[in-house]
Amino acid sequence: MSSGSTGLAGRYALALYALAIDSSKVDSIHDELGRLSDLIDESQDLMKLLESPILSREEQQRAITTIMEKAGADALTVKFLGTLASNGRLSALPRVIQAFQQEHARRRGQVSAEVISAVVLDDRRKGVVEKTVARLAGSDKVSLSMRVDPSLIGGLVVRIGSRMIDSSIKTKLSRLESAMKGVA
Repeated sequence: MSSGSTGLAGRYALALYALAIDSSKVDSIHDELGRLSDLIDESQDLMKLLESPILSREEQQRAITTIMEKAGADALTVKFLGTLASNGRLSALPRVIQAFQQEHARRRGQVSAEVISAVVLDDRRKGVVEKTVARLAGSDKVSLSMRVDPSLIGGLVVRIGSRMIDSSIKTKLSRLESAMKGVA
């Protein structure tokens, strides 16, 4: 597993990856986790479920398994998410998904990149970002992990390996504020 995927999330992701290999479902689990990641980004209620300190582990487990079963998720995904919840680790799910996707990309010889935007990008913009990241990474095989952070205000933050390109308005405003303090 790559160094970016170490730690708790990486261990869970690697365990799920091994199970997905054993059941010959790596690509379908990868796609399912991608859709789940998008859903987490778009749904405040789902994010609250993942991070709720009020719900017990059992309540989180019942809720996430019910949601995933109704969504028609693969039994392996449902069982894995139930285990994550019963272990009190459901809040780590976005990081587990990211680590799984990075491992998937690494095993396919792809360059992994994380793109953080202020808003959800439509398909056209995702395509433009993907082409630009591929050019920057110097590889046709790029695996993007998309995340939304409204605090950026606008622009993007792109991480390709240890490289970070920050064109967010938040950072630009912060630099301007620092420059203004230096003048005073």
